[in-house]
Amino acid sequence: MISVVGAGMVGSTLVQRLVEMELGDVVMVDIVEGLPQGKALDLMHASSLVGYDSKVIGTNDYSLIEGSDVVVITAGVPRKPGMTREQLVATNANIIRDVCSHIKKNSPDAIVIVVTNPLDTMVYLANRELDFGRERVIGMGGMLDSARFAYYVADAVGCSVHDVQAIVVGGHGGGMLPLSRYTTIKGMSLEKILPPEKVKRLAERTIDAGAEVVSYLKKGSAFYAPSAAIAMMVDAIINDRHSIMPCSVLLKGEYGIHGSCTGVPIKLGSCGVEEIMEFDLTDDELSIMRDAADEVLNLAAGILPE
Repeated sequence: MISVVGAGMVGSTLVQRLVEMELGDVVMVDIVEGLPQGKALDLMHASSLVGYDSKVIGTNDYSLIEGSDVVVITAGVPRKPGMTREQLVATNANIIRDVCSHIKKNSPDAIVIVVTNPLDTMVYLANRELDFGRERVIGMGGMLDSARFAYYVADAVGCSVHDVQAIVVGGHGGGMLPLSRYTTIKGMSLEKILPPEKVKRLAERTIDAGAEVVSYLKKGSAFYAPSAAIAMMVDAIINDRHSIMPCSVLLKGEYGIHGSCTGVPIKLGSCGVEEIMEFDLTDDELSIMRDAADEVLNLAAGILPE
């Protein structure tokens, strides 16, 4: 069973993807009365049309997540006009703490995927709150960022997105690091196909992609691509695919980072993180990753007890 905490646009779209992929029955939890129940019923009405037998239960009762194999945390508030980054961290940290307490009580054996922003800081906090081990607490960021980079590359090259293998590591924010030389089109390095200035522009657009979506929507943020990224992670876990994908995890010396969270390539399967892959990075790239990891600790310092 899969549980999704948060019935907003990301959470409910994710539930739709999960049942259409028939990855299992899904419990959708939200604190707003009626919201998860109504969306769950709507999704079940579609089951005979789309052709899935997976069940969706919408609820305000956390006890129904009992025994979940995977719990995805999408709950949280977006950054609003006038809200500082520190205020966003404090607000969402309280939400993460509350959700984690319910997960520990009802699904202590689950693998937990964190989506709430600021992502890497919330992954760090969830690790502390759950104490499940870093193998079972991971963040979504790098999968989404890599998907965005892949789209921009395919569009610039004029090829199918199926031909692109893109990789983005580092923070899910300003410390994002699109790795162009590890990004390939049918095995050929992107840097062999496009000039450096074009590659740089694609990387910059990837870093700003989330803000670009928000600038068009005015209210709200992306949900189609994030939900697709999370669904791929859930699929890797449920079907034990041993997939290589960039995710935010707690590092213990990898890339020279100790005790903080940032996006790195991992091997993901039914037990969670099976291996952390260490790419050869330049000193400048390592500096960007380490700065992003330091920022996580700086933000976390403001929400942790003395």
